[in-house]
Amino acid sequence: MAYLLGVDTGGTYTDAVLLKDETEVIASAKALTTREDLAIGIGKAVRLVLETSGIAPDTISLASLSTTLATNALVEGQGGRVGLIYIGFRARDLDAHGLSDALKDDPHLICAGGHDHAGMEAHPLDEGAITDFLRAHRDGVSGFAVASQFATRNPAHEVRAASLVADITGHLASTSHQLSARLNGPKRAVTAVLNARLIGMIERLIGRAEQVLHDLEISAPLMVVRGDGALMSAEQARARPIETILSGPAASIVGARWLTGVQHALVSDIGGTTTDIALLQNGKPAIDPGGAQVGPHRTMVEAVAMRTTGLGGDSEVRVIGEGLKGGLNLGPRRLLPVSLLAVDAPKAVHDALDAQMRNTVPGEYDGRFVRAVPGQSLEGLGPRDTALLGRIGDAVCPLAEVVRVRIDTGALSRLVDRGLVQISGVTPSDASHVLEKLSGWDADAAEKALMLMARRRQGSGDVLAKSAKSLARIVVDRLTHQTALALLETAFAEESTYFGDAPQALARHTLMQAGLQDHRGLVRLSAGLNLPVVGLGASAASYYPAVGASVGTEMILPEHADVANAIGAVVGRISMRCSGSVTAPSEGLFQVHLRNGPVEVADQDAALTLLETNLRQEARAKAHAAGAEDLQITTTKDIRVAGVEAREVFIEAVLTVEASGRPRVASE
Repeated sequence: MAYLLGVDTGGTYTDAVLLKDETEVIASAKALTTREDLAIGIGKAVRLVLETSGIAPDTISLASLSTTLATNALVEGQGGRVGLIYIGFRARDLDAHGLSDALKDDPHLICAGGHDHAGMEAHPLDEGAITDFLRAHRDGVSGFAVASQFATRNPAHEVRAASLVADITGHLASTSHQLSARLNGPKRAVTAVLNARLIGMIERLIGRAEQVLHDLEISAPLMVVRGDGALMSAEQARARPIETILSGPAASIVGARWLTGVQHALVSDIGGTTTDIALLQNGKPAIDPGGAQVGPHRTMVEAVAMRTTGLGGDSEVRVIGEGLKGGLNLGPRRLLPVSLLAVDAPKAVHDALDAQMRNTVPGEYDGRFVRAVPGQSLEGLGPRDTALLGRIGDAVCPLAEVVRVRIDTGALSRLVDRGLVQISGVTPSDASHVLEKLSGWDADAAEKALMLMARRRQGSGDVLAKSAKSLARIVVDRLTHQTALALLETAFAEESTYFGDAPQALARHTLMQAGLQDHRGLVRLSAGLNLPVVGLGASAASYYPAVGASVGTEMILPEHADVANAIGAVVGRISMRCSGSVTAPSEGLFQVHLRNGPVEVADQDAALTLLETNLRQEARAKAHAAGAEDLQITTTKDIRVAGVEAREVFIEAVLTVEASGRPRVASE
């Protein structure tokens, strides 16, 4: 008999679940996620599940963690300040694949070096420029990313630059060739930058999670869910945190399959920050061939094909003041619900809300608050940012008292992006407390905040709503509508038939929306999803029945849907994939691109065998390091040839080796 502990750290809740032999849920628990110290929420959830089950901590044989931390950070534009060393590229390459946007205003160096497509050195590495850059910025960033031209064909310059980073700054560098074996330097650079930005955040999460397990006398090894739903060791996650993007959503897909046994469905997981939707076909989620995309960033990380939308229970409710119609929109930014903030600081919140209610004219920042997040790194802050952070201090402050001039809004945005400050305001969670769909937080504070927002004027001059409850209904209806659009977009994106427009446009098309309403005029229109939806998440039972009705399909809400991510975290398999290529720089000569550089071979079969042998060794070693046993190893080959004068000429071969197995667990 083996007891397995799964933990999921989400944007709002941290879930824990205890399984027996992967066949039965024997206990589950939820606690609020504590962003200032994630260990507090993890500890509460695990303690609750241990108390509920009565299981001794030392009988747990495996612990596994899934998290939306990296996903949410990229959606919200958060993470540490990093430096990029960009080797062998041109300045205009910074604009490719959103690299400039990923960098924001962080420092970067473009220097000489890099290799050609055959893996031969194109230019010598400019170590002097790299050394000067590192010395200038080592105290102002939390990490460095390194991307070199054709590093997947020869990583020598990335390896040397990473060595300089370690020697001069003490940081571990995120090198692009270790994150992806595919070509496309700018896209690999984006992946490396985001990986470096996340390292400190994931390190804190894993380190504190391990400490909590130790304090609770749980000695089981800790695994982490990757974005493709497979498991990896905690040490591997520390080195490659970018692979944990979509970790929580991927775990939810695995959990949905385990809970329902469904073979063909859309799986929609609503959290505090995002709604994550994926197609389950033949019981398996597809892997996104283009690499995981989260928010505006397209990476080269293998992950489930999933659409992540900045829409959740804690999404910002934004008033649209332009135009005569006006209205509301939700997300993509996450706010701390006023009803939750009032649980932590009741006097400060209610005093401010009451004072704002007495004003005859609505204020721009009514119902909004700000507080600092303690324990975060402050490197790289400008004078105005530092001054604003000092003005906030340790207290919960009405936003109007902090933002005194318009230029302060820029400083506030930077502090929020860095994860140093939280803004609180009206969210769907507040609306649900007013409508008594949810309970547990301060419904009175939610009602006051919604009433303050309801007084806002639309472009027509009319107030937004006549009462807090009527505004709450508008907010929940808006969440239903935006969720339905996200489901339709996903379905259109996966359709085999091309309908002549982008999924976003098709989902919003007048005819589609009329069909959802079963339009009956001179033309009869009907539309809806042609497969069921599995609804997951703590608030799914509150919101998703209406969503199912709006898209005309069955909404499956399984038992334990609120902890599906935690279940998926512990029932997955360890899977390590390694890829490499063989090219032909000239006829009769084959170049095998290995981790330590290219090797020339005169025979095609010998070249392919050499590459496969190395990849199998690498994949097996990674799987064993992650704690896998009973390995199954498979190889896929993509051999590309061209017809030249009635004969086939070898162009390139790409091999991928996958080693997978269950985590080692100790039975009683």
